[in-house]
Amino acid sequence: MTSAARTAPGPDPEQAVRLEPALVRPSRSSRLLATAVRHRADLFVGLLFVLLAGWLTQGLWPAPAQRMLALNPADQTLYEWFLAVDSRALVGDFSLLTNRLNAPDGVNLMTNTTVIALGVLLAPVTMLVGAPVTFALLAAGNLAGTAVAWYLLFTRALRVRRLAAGLGAALCGFGPGMVSQSNSHLHMTAQWLVPVIVWLVVRLLRAADPAGTPDGPDRRRMVSSAVWLAAAVTFQVFVGEEVLFLAALTLLVMTVAYAMTDRPLLRRALPTFGGGLMLAAGLALLVLAYPLWYQFAGPQGVSDGMFSPHYFSADLSSWWTISPLSVAGSDTSSRLTTGPAEYNTFLGWPLLLVTAACAGWLGRRPLVLACVAGALVMGALSLGPELVISGERTALPGPYALLAGLPVVDGALPMRFGLAVLPLAGTVLTLAMDRALRERGSARWLVPLAVGAALLSVFPAPLPTTDRPALPEFVTAGHWRQCVRPGGVLVPVPTATPKDPWPMRWATAADAEFGMPEGFFIGPYGRGGSATMGTYKRPTSALLADVARRGVPPAIGDEQRRQAARDVRFWGASCVALTDNAPHAATLRQTLEALFGPGTRVADAWTWRF
Repeated sequence: MTSAARTAPGPDPEQAVRLEPALVRPSRSSRLLATAVRHRADLFVGLLFVLLAGWLTQGLWPAPAQRMLALNPADQTLYEWFLAVDSRALVGDFSLLTNRLNAPDGVNLMTNTTVIALGVLLAPVTMLVGAPVTFALLAAGNLAGTAVAWYLLFTRALRVRRLAAGLGAALCGFGPGMVSQSNSHLHMTAQWLVPVIVWLVVRLLRAADPAGTPDGPDRRRMVSSAVWLAAAVTFQVFVGEEVLFLAALTLLVMTVAYAMTDRPLLRRALPTFGGGLMLAAGLALLVLAYPLWYQFAGPQGVSDGMFSPHYFSADLSSWWTISPLSVAGSDTSSRLTTGPAEYNTFLGWPLLLVTAACAGWLGRRPLVLACVAGALVMGALSLGPELVISGERTALPGPYALLAGLPVVDGALPMRFGLAVLPLAGTVLTLAMDRALRERGSARWLVPLAVGAALLSVFPAPLPTTDRPALPEFVTAGHWRQCVRPGGVLVPVPTATPKDPWPMRWATAADAEFGMPEGFFIGPYGRGGSATMGTYKRPTSALLADVARRGVPPAIGDEQRRQAARDVRFWGASCVALTDNAPHAATLRQTLEALFGPGTRVADAWTWRF
């Protein structure tokens, strides 16, 4: 019996990318009933994704203000501060250059991954119940939202069965790289707009294909697709530029591969499709021109990346290793990456083998070949400029060496290119599952069994969490207002640093109503104005940091007092505050009194006003 005879009737999922629905439609009552059933099923799948996201982030609930992620608390501190600053837009106090950190120079919000769009959208939540709650909502919501978006794309664009779409979307939203990035990298897990961008590109291609309609290209639909595509791209820039860059590069590779396998489509649609993409790019640039200029050339902006591609490159052996954050994973494999937030390539050998087998079984379909090409290219680029195997550098050049040094590209971490492989693998598994469910032979049970086993091998475990250190009453009860002028600068002792940004939680708890010197951010303080993490320490903050670290009282003379006065004027400080829970608090108080004279006790803090 032939394969065609064994296959149940139904549309080819891949052809559904370009074909319009049939002209003959069922009755109105049948359509309404089918729509109701479909929506109930879709809502059920969405609920499952929400429950899974809630289970993975359960350690943050039900008290986000008292709990924090254990594997990357510094970045969580940073993102909660971002959310607090973004929420200032609700009261009309917002600028791309904020003076709430690194006083007096400030911080360029476009240069930093400040998730501006998410912070502004959820500003009411942040103002009402605090940035930790907003962070927890986004940590879970990004995972569930990404899975739901891919599910809708698979069911609407590919028209596959819901079971197939649900399993593929689960990998896209809850795969190893996504769960790993959930350790405080909100800008990397907010990928729910990527399927929307993919859908709009497909919609634009449909409209540009003269074979799609009897009257040639649908120019009205092309224009609307280009406008919506520009809007989606613009919004994504203010959510996470790195995700947009990875999506655009992947789509470029897939488009070339797809065109090579379907050359008639290339000849028919390329000129019109290219024009639509140019229209979308032009519209997006009208809105983004100023923010992008501000990011690279504005105040406190940087035009280069600060992360070494040699250090942040994927180990080749990590690809067939199961993530330590999966139920079946092992902590011993953590040595193959830079940290728990970067298990981007840890797909594991079961998932790799099953995905490769499914791709081979599906045959030379243009969409499958495009996914394979995209996965191979993005996977190869993740290896960085020099191949590393099992922790050993081989001195063999990696494909990324061809891109190193290019503007914009050098700001992306090579190992994060591996994140693009997740949705490509999810698409292949979705197509294979859908085809198997339409078969009548052994493939009907063999493929789902293999796919299910592969997905179980990377099933994630809940994110590790821990208790937060308590904030001082000086901050939580609002006593800081007694010594800080409105919009003024508060100097915590010791000041926040990239290695220890804890004092930034003071500002977060106060809805960023006051500024701070120094801190954890990206700014132009490297050689020649290049990007670096944080800024130079002023002599006084360096002296106090040394006391906090060693507990040894320094010699204080007139020169140290004059320098302290200069530093306070430079920061524009209203107040210096030392809380009781600071390290070596007694020695720090003795040093501060030697510099500034007797302090004033306010709640659980000693303060010096200026």
